[in-house]
Amino acid sequence: MESTIAQKLDSLLKLQDIDSKLDEILKIRGDLPEEVRDLEDEIIGFETRMNKFKSEIDALNSEIDNLKASQKDSERLIAKYKDQQMNVRNNREYDAITKEIELQELDMQLADKKINEARARIRLIEEDADRTKATLNERNEDLKVKKQELSVITGESQEEENQLIAEREKHIKKIEDRLLKSYDKIRNNSMNGLAVVPVSRGACGGCFNIVPPQRQADIREHKKIIVCEHCGRIFADVESVEPASNRR
Repeated sequence: MESTIAQKLDSLLKLQDIDSKLDEILKIRGDLPEEVRDLEDEIIGFETRMNKFKSEIDALNSEIDNLKASQKDSERLIAKYKDQQMNVRNNREYDAITKEIELQELDMQLADKKINEARARIRLIEEDADRTKATLNERNEDLKVKKQELSVITGESQEEENQLIAEREKHIKKIEDRLLKSYDKIRNNSMNGLAVVPVSRGACGGCFNIVPPQRQADIREHKKIIVCEHCGRIFADVESVEPASNRR
C-alpha cells in the first residue's frame, strides 16, 4: 500500500531528526577526525620519503662497491703491466705498457673522485633523512595525542551514534528511493544539514524567507510535497502560533 503524502512527510521528518542528532555528535568531535586523517596522510608521505632515502643510499653504496672493485682490477692490471715492463724487448713495448699503466692509474683516480662524490651525496641524504625522521617522530606523537582525544570523545557518544545509525538504516527502507535522493541532495547542499523544515512564524524554518498564507494553507493540507521557493527545502508542516494571551 502506497504511503500518503502526510506519511511520507512524517518519515522524512523523522529521518531529519535522526540526521540532526548525528550531526550534533559529529559537531562535538569538531575537526579532530579530519586532523587525524591529515596526520596519517602526512606520515605516509614522510615514510615514503624515508624509504626513498634508503633506496638512494643503497644505490650509492652499491656504486661505491663497484668502483672499489674496479680499482682493485686496475691495481692487478698495473702490477701485471709492471712485471711485463721488466721483460720488454724495446722502447716501443716499454712505452706502450707505460701508457696502459697511466690509463689504469687515471681510471683509479676517476674512481676515487666518484667514490668521494657518492659519499658526499650519502652524507647529504643522511642529513635529510635525520631531519625527516625527527619530523616523522613528531607527527607520530601528534597523531597519538589526536587519536587519544578522538577516542575519548568518540567513546562518550559511540553507543548513541551506533543506535542512531541502526535506526537510520531501518528508517530509510521506509522511504522511496526518489524521495530519499532528493532529501540527501538538499541536505548536502545545506549549510546546517536541514532538508526538511517547518514553516515557523510565517517563514521557512531553513532560510527564514516569508511563506505566503496561501502556500501555508497548501502545506497544512499535506496533499503534495511542497518545497521552499527560495532554498529548496521540503516543508513538513506549519507550526501553530500560540495566542499572545497564552504566552507568559
